[in-house]
Amino acid sequence: LISNGYSGVQSSVPCNGMGEVEDAQGTAPAATTTTTTTTSTTCGAEGQQQLMELEDRETWSKKIDFLLSVIGYAVDLGNVWRFPYICYQNGGGAFLIPYTIMAIFGGIPLFYMELALGQYHRNGCISIWRKICPIFKGIGFAICIIDLYVASYYNTIMAWAFYYLVSSFTAELPWTSCKNAWNTGNCTNYFSKDNVSWSLHSISPAEEFYTRQVLQVHRSNGLDDLGGISWQLTLCLLLIFTIVYFSIWKGVKTSGKVVWVTATFPYIILFILLVRGATLPGAWRGVLYYLKPDWQKLLATEVWVDAAAQIFFSLGPGFGVLLAYASYNKFHNNCYQDALVTSTVNCVTSFVSGFVIFTVLGYMAEMRNEDVSEVAKDTGPSLLFITYAEAIANMPASTFFAIIFFLMLLTLGLDSTFAGLEGVITGVLDEFPHVWSKRRELFVLGLIIVCFLGSLATLTFGGAYVVKLFEEYATGPAVLTVVFLEAVAVAWFYGITQFCNDVKEMLGFTPGWYWRVCWVAISPIFLLFVTCSFLSNPPELRLFEYSYPYWTTVVGYCIGTSSVICIPIYMVYRLIITPGTLKEVSTMLCRFYLTVGKEVIPRNITCIFL
Repeated sequence: LISNGYSGVQSSVPCNGMGEVEDAQGTAPAATTTTTTTTSTTCGAEGQQQLMELEDRETWSKKIDFLLSVIGYAVDLGNVWRFPYICYQNGGGAFLIPYTIMAIFGGIPLFYMELALGQYHRNGCISIWRKICPIFKGIGFAICIIDLYVASYYNTIMAWAFYYLVSSFTAELPWTSCKNAWNTGNCTNYFSKDNVSWSLHSISPAEEFYTRQVLQVHRSNGLDDLGGISWQLTLCLLLIFTIVYFSIWKGVKTSGKVVWVTATFPYIILFILLVRGATLPGAWRGVLYYLKPDWQKLLATEVWVDAAAQIFFSLGPGFGVLLAYASYNKFHNNCYQDALVTSTVNCVTSFVSGFVIFTVLGYMAEMRNEDVSEVAKDTGPSLLFITYAEAIANMPASTFFAIIFFLMLLTLGLDSTFAGLEGVITGVLDEFPHVWSKRRELFVLGLIIVCFLGSLATLTFGGAYVVKLFEEYATGPAVLTVVFLEAVAVAWFYGITQFCNDVKEMLGFTPGWYWRVCWVAISPIFLLFVTCSFLSNPPELRLFEYSYPYWTTVVGYCIGTSSVICIPIYMVYRLIITPGTLKEVSTMLCRFYLTVGKEVIPRNITCIFL
């Protein structure tokens, strides 16, 4: 085997369907000795060619470009709305204990693993499996499909934010009044100077603006009757995809510059909003509600499941992004340090965002003369587009704060979109370089068009129902399954010893026992725990006044399965094209042994997995 710091040469042995090395006449070797000899002679030209391609591979202009890109990807809209809600719902300050434990033993090891894999093998999510474990190549195709699903609904949320941003350029924000064409008789503006009481049927002007003017959900009867397409949201989404295209069409050289704005701007705005929120009357009520520990919650399994899910989806392994971004690093870059820094920044950002949100919720509770729990009932995007938007609208200098807040939401979403699409782009371009390597701009344009067309259902009057369905079912369990199989393939089939040797070759030191134990056992168990918990107790979806019927759960699981199904389909395909009877193939597979701390699979048995 050739060892030069690039695994592409180490693993580039030309194989037939089974992965066995072919001799000069194209026949399978008869013995192990023949295999070894042929490998040395056959791999020379192809290995040198792959080495040249790797040496010519684009790299980040500066280390900080990579760090900002990874931070921008990990810190997204979910940090602002999901973490604060899950935190107070699951015991307040007590929730930080399971959250930290899950981060240390589950999220961060998986984060580190993907950065190391991408940097060492220097390939995207599809072609990297040729060098790790070819029969699991379907994981790469599943990742690409999941990323496309995410792009189909995630950017629609940014279109909502853009609509709010455009609407904010007025002297009086439109969601502060009940005198607009979209308002109903239940609209109650309790911030007005008149003595107005809040009743059971009262609806705030901010909620009616969101539901009746932006989303127009009253014109849809549910998922079986989505209604027409909103032309306003369509224009907003078109502009967002245009920005995305011109930010990523040239590769990481351009996107690495854009993230200097999209990854840093949110922190400036968060600081401004935190200071402003802390000075509002009643802010202390929100902070107390956010952090007051409920130790009894730690005895509930649901709290640990929520902690595991939150840290996993916050750091974001399994979407091919970390593999893609790390593949553009220099070979000896300290990805271990990068993993610790970026994951810590992400977790701290989530925690601080809770103060930004709950100081304002405390202010809202003070104004309504209600408990914080009543004000904080809104979850997901509604927390930002109704509750927080309403609070901003009733602050001094409301127009200024509204503009910077929705700009922050846009920048938070944009760099996550850059990352998700880059995961697909790098994966496809690395897998089909002869087709797309010189046509990146054309491929990115086609990908953007596909994502835009895929988003049309979310732009309808019932589009918010589609967004909720995709968020809960299309990506959640699917990406958990993908990362579980990825962790098993790397630690048990590729081999924990081989993987640690790769890390040592890059960084000069071998990962310690803590990382080995996490990769081999704890992280896969962590993923299996979350996946089984989700599947055994699927969420009952409800949005506004609409309860999702049972058939939507079936549709949701079908959408989620449509990506994961690529993995067994590719395995079957790989076995079908493998010469030999099923009995012979099964005999080969049964000869594998798994030994932690040793070479996991003998290389001379078969290379179907290696």
